Amino acid sequence: MPVVEEYVDAVVVGAGHAGCEAALACARLGLETAIFTVSVDSIALMPCNPNIGGSSKGHLVRELDALGGEMGKVIDKTFIQSKMLNVSKGPAVHSLRAQADKAQYSRTMRQVLENTDHLQIVQAEVCEILVENEHVTGVKLYSGAIYHAKAVILCTGTYLKARCIYGDVSTYTGPNGLQAANHLTDSLKNLGIEMFRFKTGTPARIDKRSIDFSKMEEQTGDKRVVPFSFTTDPESVQIDQVSCWLTYTNEKTHEIIRNNLERSPLYSGNIKGTGPRYCPSIEDKVVRFADKNRHQVFIEPEGLFTNEMYVGGMSSSLPEDVQHDMYHSVPGLEHAKIVKNAYAIEYDCINPRQLYPTLEFKAIKGLFSGGQFNGSSGYEEAASQGLVAGINAALEVLGREQIVIDRSQGYIGVLIDDLVTKDNHEPYRMMTSRSEYRLLLRQDNADQRLTPVGYQVGLISKERYQKLQTKVRLIDEEKQRLEETMVGASPKIQAFLESHESSTLKTAASLAEILRRPEMKYEYLKEIDEEYPDLPYEVTEQVEIDIKYDGYIKRQLKQVEQFKKLEEKRIPDDIDYDQINSLRIEAVQKLKLCKPISIGQASRISGVSPADISVLLVYLEQRRMQNHGE
Repeated sequence: MPVVEEYVDAVVVGAGHAGCEAALACARLGLETAIFTVSVDSIALMPCNPNIGGSSKGHLVRELDALGGEMGKVIDKTFIQSKMLNVSKGPAVHSLRAQADKAQYSRTMRQVLENTDHLQIVQAEVCEILVENEHVTGVKLYSGAIYHAKAVILCTGTYLKARCIYGDVSTYTGPNGLQAANHLTDSLKNLGIEMFRFKTGTPARIDKRSIDFSKMEEQTGDKRVVPFSFTTDPESVQIDQVSCWLTYTNEKTHEIIRNNLERSPLYSGNIKGTGPRYCPSIEDKVVRFADKNRHQVFIEPEGLFTNEMYVGGMSSSLPEDVQHDMYHSVPGLEHAKIVKNAYAIEYDCINPRQLYPTLEFKAIKGLFSGGQFNGSSGYEEAASQGLVAGINAALEVLGREQIVIDRSQGYIGVLIDDLVTKDNHEPYRMMTSRSEYRLLLRQDNADQRLTPVGYQVGLISKERYQKLQTKVRLIDEEKQRLEETMVGASPKIQAFLESHESSTLKTAASLAEILRRPEMKYEYLKEIDEEYPDLPYEVTEQVEIDIKYDGYIKRQLKQVEQFKKLEEKRIPDDIDYDQINSLRIEAVQKLKLCKPISIGQASRISGVSPADISVLLVYLEQRRMQNHGE
């Protein structure tokens, strides 16, 4: 029988948040790209929470945008509520979160894909990865068709051998009842790829008309909306926003759950996959936090043109009758009509330690991987990995050097480094606490950190890069001016300080010194600064943060300097750890398994001690001297 054969540069398997970013990166860098999905209706689908961003995840979206990704632009066009979280805390943990119109988000992203040159969408199931001499050569579809490719990026999300479960009900489908992908796992295992079985879950959806909002607390958006994308005009996102609502579980809810725990697949053994520690089901919360008599429940709209409401904080896999009683015990939900039952979903994913920090498989050249398939959870984590995998796949095909975002450059670097270096036995979720340099890796300066990388790669236009350079110059000039502009202890200055409940001056001080005071803001200086310039908010925000946190920032920059020294000490590909005397057996085993690309990465491997790193450093120096002597 004749077989359809096609030739492309890159194949992307899966069109979720990771797949979309990967495919767009490849196509925008000039590669003829094919993206495969089991259903075109699932492109950029939000099968769980209908929002983008949130604590630390907002940082990822900002960084992705700074590199040239698409998620920030799409959510700016399709959000229905926006809020800056953690504003009572320091700027390092401020995080943007937007409620999405999930159908419109998916449609908008699909339109972007459909109108991108060099990119074709194919509705088909990929069942086999084709490899010759440890190099990927393409993919085979379930229909038998073959797509030859120079690079393949796996972004299968939660679809591989997916199983949805609640109570005794078990269906072999992907999220939202979509078709699962049941054939690719075997091909990957045949290639020697180590697989995990993870699980995640989602709450019920309820009919808005059946909710009593009078028993809930209204949650409104910010009066002044901050966009996700650095390219979005802030005035274009000042829209009328919808409300979300807050209610709580109670002792009755918890009693219903406790009385039915043996019927939960989580506790009966029916679910084998490992779930996310930081996004537990409601039955998990009741068991793990037995001392708490209530848990927050957020009622969030799924869009402007639907009455479906998402019950945030109450994901579950309990049987239908238990769910019915459980949800109805929550204030405001006594008469709620359930549109979709809550369920857990099990799926196949990989052990991400098989990947380099470029997200290329160590054992198969040209095969890359991104998203939940790498053992992470969340749309933002997925999209960030998809973008990096797409960039590096394109760079490899183009014969250019691949990029690595390191831990000091961005949360994306922390995310990927944690995945490929550390033991991950559960779906990985990004948190601000995971970053040791979080004062430097703020969401407000993501463009300064990563747009130069995006420009160097080719995803950022010259015009956008030049705008950034102008912004950086204005920031530097204004910081210098404030440091050099002195004010004395005149009656006007003292009155100004007293009006802002700040201690008066005994000697002259610079405007920068005054701004460093906790109670001071940049805009207050207008009252005493005769040369106060008319600068954009994005500039003055950076000036204020840089000056206020100057001491802390300098300290962290010194730590980064030390970190960079270890990252720059590369480990040769041909190193034989068995030949290094004094390395402990566990260290040899872990180093051979992980194949770190630098001393820095080696130092973060569980089971490799500081003493092992010292031995490794001495060995590498001796080897360098020998090679130099030759």
